[in-house]
Amino acid sequence: MATEVPYFTNAENGYVPAKLAHRSAASSQPLRLLRFVVNHVIPDTVKFLLQLIPLALSGLVGLVLPSKKKSIHGHTALVTGGANGLGRALCLRLAREGCQVAVVDIDLAGAQRTVEDVRALGVKAEAFLADIANYEAVERMRLEVESKLGPVDVLVNNAGLLAVLSLSEGKPADLERIVNVNLLSHFWTIRTFIDGMKQRQRGYILAVSSILGCLPMPRTVSYVATKFAIRGMMQALQRELTMDGFGEKIVATTLFPTFIATRKELMDLLSELSLDEKLAILTPENVADSAIEGMLRGQVDVYAAPFFIRLFMYLSGILPYALTSLLIQTIMGKVPTLMDRTKKNSSTE
Repeated sequence: MATEVPYFTNAENGYVPAKLAHRSAASSQPLRLLRFVVNHVIPDTVKFLLQLIPLALSGLVGLVLPSKKKSIHGHTALVTGGANGLGRALCLRLAREGCQVAVVDIDLAGAQRTVEDVRALGVKAEAFLADIANYEAVERMRLEVESKLGPVDVLVNNAGLLAVLSLSEGKPADLERIVNVNLLSHFWTIRTFIDGMKQRQRGYILAVSSILGCLPMPRTVSYVATKFAIRGMMQALQRELTMDGFGEKIVATTLFPTFIATRKELMDLLSELSLDEKLAILTPENVADSAIEGMLRGQVDVYAAPFFIRLFMYLSGILPYALTSLLIQTIMGKVPTLMDRTKKNSSTE
């Protein structure tokens, strides 16, 4: 049975501050500072630079020689927001890979139309009505999906609300809904399905962010905030899976598409900013192909974008990713696994 961790425990009269070790004025003495530099800064910097070389080289090689594509034939895939647009295209692409598909959407009629198109490709498919921003609804949906199609091996978090809103625009309820659907739903679905993937030692999690999750565009502050959050969440998840020994078994991929010709409000905004002539507008099918191909090749980030944007994002992402990984290792050392944390919490009770 899982141990409840009291993350939010506070005393009756407020939060209890942590006690820091007493440090005298001697800590500022030049000799102490020199000892710190010799014992910690110099060794850690040398180790950092040495480990950076193979990481940078492997990243550059990955641009030229993509890894081998894996098969998901016979697996069960679940796609949120699968009724229309990119979600529908992802369902069809997964069906072509041999997956049986659970199409999840609040638009049940649209989800059923997608199911018919998927079945025409010769695989099983079912439509599921669920509000994925609600944890209990996601849990109920999991039981229903497993009873009809089996356990989920491929989770695609695609559902999202595209809101051309700045921070001060819209009602508070509108902003809450954007955050709940675009971000919180990822927490609920991953939390619901990842334990089964770990037990079966296989799985794929594909999160749809946006190029605006890397390049913040004005007039879309609420949307941009959720897409940046997905980017950070998935990077942390991927590192955690690697740390816990699932790095080769469960793939966490983030998709960063540029602009997809699906929604009128986005096309109107691009036209207003004169960007529709400067940027290639992609079709849902183009983006779905890039997403699934990249996911099955184990890519952490997939950029569905024109070549010059892809090249820029890959090159700008190689060093920061390597640097942050090494920085975490250098400063924090070995982070305890979730299993170690659970054992520790149990022993202190």
